[in-house]
Amino acid sequence: MSLLTKQEVAGYLSLVDRVPSAERSKILSLLEMDRVQRCQESFLFFVRQMWPGFISGRHHQIMAEAFERVASGELKRLIINMPPRHTKSEFASYLLPAWFLGKFPQKKIIQTAHTAELAVGFGRKVRNLVSGDDYQKVFQTKLSSDSKAAGRWNTEQGGDYFAIGVGGAVTGKGADILIIDDPHSEQEAKQGKPEVYDGVYEWYTSGPRQRLQPGGAIIVVMTRWSKRDLTGQVLKKSSQDGTDEWEVIEFPAILPSGNPLWPGFWKKAELEALKAELPVSKWEAQYQQNPTSEEGAIIKRDQWQIWTKSDPPSCEYIIQSWDTAFEKTNRSDFSACTTWGVFYQADKNGDEKPNIILLDAYKQRLEFPELKKKAFDMWKEWNPDTLIVEKKAAGSPLIYELRKIGIPLSEYTPSKGSDKIARVNAISDLFASGVVWCPETRWAEEVMEEMAAFPNGDNDDLVDSSSQALIRFRQGGFIVIDSDEKDYPVQPRRVAYY
Repeated sequence: MSLLTKQEVAGYLSLVDRVPSAERSKILSLLEMDRVQRCQESFLFFVRQMWPGFISGRHHQIMAEAFERVASGELKRLIINMPPRHTKSEFASYLLPAWFLGKFPQKKIIQTAHTAELAVGFGRKVRNLVSGDDYQKVFQTKLSSDSKAAGRWNTEQGGDYFAIGVGGAVTGKGADILIIDDPHSEQEAKQGKPEVYDGVYEWYTSGPRQRLQPGGAIIVVMTRWSKRDLTGQVLKKSSQDGTDEWEVIEFPAILPSGNPLWPGFWKKAELEALKAELPVSKWEAQYQQNPTSEEGAIIKRDQWQIWTKSDPPSCEYIIQSWDTAFEKTNRSDFSACTTWGVFYQADKNGDEKPNIILLDAYKQRLEFPELKKKAFDMWKEWNPDTLIVEKKAAGSPLIYELRKIGIPLSEYTPSKGSDKIARVNAISDLFASGVVWCPETRWAEEVMEEMAAFPNGDNDDLVDSSSQALIRFRQGGFIVIDSDEKDYPVQPRRVAYY
């Protein structure tokens, strides 16, 4: 039987109450046959039938289509990175195994989670669903009579389901499909040590990965934690030896457009409130799937000094620096502005030495009229001694417009051969010397995070703005550090005439 069209289904439904009971029975039987076939062929349709309260989002459709390609054998390696509370586990650890065993009751599944208790809990849910009446109306898959353990059970057709926590033994088990759901725990992440993720990768390569049947598939569905988490290490290994080709799907909680990923469940205001509460590094990793790493970072987080007082110090000289984007589009860069000041503070020997503090930071996608107004407002707020605008993108017309209204500024044009990395290297000694400060604020965290991610992060607008300001401080002689060459007194000598 071929699937009915929406119009045909609607037509039959409109007839049900108007035809004799014998004909009504035939129509209802036909509609039920159509429903069953749709459940068997479409994972998302199956989800909607088994989960009446399900709130669908666009990301669910993308996940469902990927799962269907795995089931058909078209896709063998799949990674889906997505934020918490977006039905990650309900889809991957509960409904997918049930649907897959419905289609292929003779196949084997290994299901993993970061603890054995959690994995067994999923196994119990899958087993209960498979044995339930609603499921049995769709699929012919039956549990074997001795399938009593929640995490280890079989089907009458020879299929096998095995749930295990990270670190557990999988000896003697095989998998046509290996599902890894959130292999890392909150406790691991809180340690703040990248090497804690190595144990998970070691377990994956020496355990579950080796239990895959010929032609088997692997699905990793997880929230990102670190560049060194399972997703990061699997993809790094793949790029090095090319043995596994992974399809990676990333779902940020707030899309580049500024809209929420799942507006039917998560409102933007709720996500923005959550973003304001979380540390920048945690938000970027867990909710935006953009973890940063200090491996290879030129400027590290612990090189910043934290200004804990409520008010900034009195500054001798203030520089404000703009790095502008072309236009406000989903794919354009941000326009970024940072404001910095030089202040004097006694060192451990009691000598007054110059230090630099981040006074303000701003980053946003702006149309030119908005950019011009924001630049004027920030200049007026801080009244900087020097305003620097990089002469590129929207910077050129911004320079013209600001000068036209009487604001003095300096153009910044990077010299040939002075790329972004070279510019950040030029200011790295300032941070290593412990003379760069920032307050305990959200916007300061964003600057620190972007600096720590550079040169491997997705955005570097705040980095560019900061580097051109700090380079100007160095060039102007506002700050001297121990690594600078010393000025020696010049010995007078007689002038020789020729």
